[in-house]
Amino acid sequence: MKTMPKFLHANPRDKKNSFLPSLSTLLIIEILCLAAFADVATSKPLPSQFAKLSRSTPSTDDTSACRGTPHKAACQTLLRALNTNNNALPKTSKELFDYSVHFTLSQAHSAVDQLVAVFASQTHQEIDDSTHLAGSGMRDCMELLDDTLHQLSNVANRKNNPTHTHDDVQTWLSAALTNQDTCKESLLENVKKNNLEKLGEFDSMATNLSQFISNSLTLYVSNYGRTGPGGRKLLTDQNNIINDFPSWVSLSERKLLEAPIGEIEAHAVVARDGSGTHTTIAEAIRQVAASLEGEGKNVIFIKAGTYKENLKIPSNQKNVVLVGEGKGKTVIVGSKNVEDGSTTFDSATVGVMGDGFMAKDITIVNSAGPSKHQAVALRVGSDRAVIFRCSLDGYQDTLYTLSKRQFYRETDISGTVDFIFGNSAVVLQDCNIFARGQKNYVTAQGRTSPDQNTGISIQNCKIEGQAVTYLGRPWKEYSRTVILQSFLDGSVDPAGWFPWAGGSSPSSIYYGEYMNSGPGSSTSDRVSWPGYHSSLTSTEAQKFTVSSFIGGNVWLPPTGVAFDSGLGG
Repeated sequence: MKTMPKFLHANPRDKKNSFLPSLSTLLIIEILCLAAFADVATSKPLPSQFAKLSRSTPSTDDTSACRGTPHKAACQTLLRALNTNNNALPKTSKELFDYSVHFTLSQAHSAVDQLVAVFASQTHQEIDDSTHLAGSGMRDCMELLDDTLHQLSNVANRKNNPTHTHDDVQTWLSAALTNQDTCKESLLENVKKNNLEKLGEFDSMATNLSQFISNSLTLYVSNYGRTGPGGRKLLTDQNNIINDFPSWVSLSERKLLEAPIGEIEAHAVVARDGSGTHTTIAEAIRQVAASLEGEGKNVIFIKAGTYKENLKIPSNQKNVVLVGEGKGKTVIVGSKNVEDGSTTFDSATVGVMGDGFMAKDITIVNSAGPSKHQAVALRVGSDRAVIFRCSLDGYQDTLYTLSKRQFYRETDISGTVDFIFGNSAVVLQDCNIFARGQKNYVTAQGRTSPDQNTGISIQNCKIEGQAVTYLGRPWKEYSRTVILQSFLDGSVDPAGWFPWAGGSSPSSIYYGEYMNSGPGSSTSDRVSWPGYHSSLTSTEAQKFTVSSFIGGNVWLPPTGVAFDSGLGG
């Protein structure tokens, strides 16, 4: 497996590096609050092994147990920690997986403690540019660590949740691994090149935690099998076209998404003119989070108008539903961007981590413009998220499908460079995808491990462009994207796909096309990469449908959003 990059070079997705102003006391308070939310109950933490891991070497007595893991030194560190703490060594690979998860969870807690300590120490000294680790890069890491603790706790406590599936566990571990990659990228974006030596401790922390998570993911897959593409069939009745959302959406949620505006019962109403319960969306989200409990959806109705806000919905705030009055009517606008000092992660106009998020009839814009480079309109790290009849408008990096399972239906997405990117398991159906620049890359999928159940599936969509457009390029080593039954206009370059910077197109990627139409759909002059599949069979294409790829027959029907379960026809 490709070694995780050290902090020696700029993020290859960056056009330029940038840095933030000094940390404020307000930021430190925010980090300490996040740490409090991240205090997830678990078994007694084992001592941190971050410093030891980089120096550990294989030993003869534990090589066998660690043979199948991608990071053997990390696995051996786990076994030595168990031995040091007088724990019995695992007798089976399933026991090793359980030990690995609990150990990794303890390391994530240690990472939170380290970050909190750094912020606390910086309150007592003047912070100059050389201590910038920080700014939004470190804040991103804390938010991502908070989510990682939730994911690892879900895995550790899975036996207490009889409704969990194998796909759930693989999703949780895949998301935890993606979080660490994203943390490292955020740190890179916000540190001056001549101060990179100050990042050694945090580089080690994020890299080592990634290795522990990656080992846990591999151990899980080797013991329980893969889900989705390359694994077992998740559901039957795969060719059925359901006039509803996938099944993980309940009947009440389905009615909510299909209901006319006048029939929606909202917990809060946002109106700029003061005719609602709140005048800003952020205020409504805070109020709903503080006042509601239980598993139901927390519905916020946003009246027509333009709202200049940057919204964050954290991991602990679940089931938020934002409903507007229609595309172009209810508009949320932000302009944060990497050029002006944000990170890609933090630049999002709307950034969501809490599971069960839904949005309907809203336009979300990042208005930074093409010269500002990375500038996200919507970032989603929510599991079982649904985006229905929305419009996402930006340039570079418009839609950040960060992690977990997501479904987009009848949504317009416009941008230029890598404008649909991330490492979720996502299906986009009946969407209008418009490339608005002079040279465009529609997707940049970020899968870093063959054991992650992630990828981008674009089905029954229209892909159109102003100028030469490529369907995607491989951001990471195991990048996976398919285009199914979609219309491709004449702007799509005959080669179809484009290599990453430096001509990279690793054989481990998976790109495929199936029964597309339009002047740009011919595959006769497509790239000749080993990982490219010019004509998927129906069996291969079926693996990337709603039912197989994201288990949507289980969670989408309750939302009420229409979806195609399989390939249809």
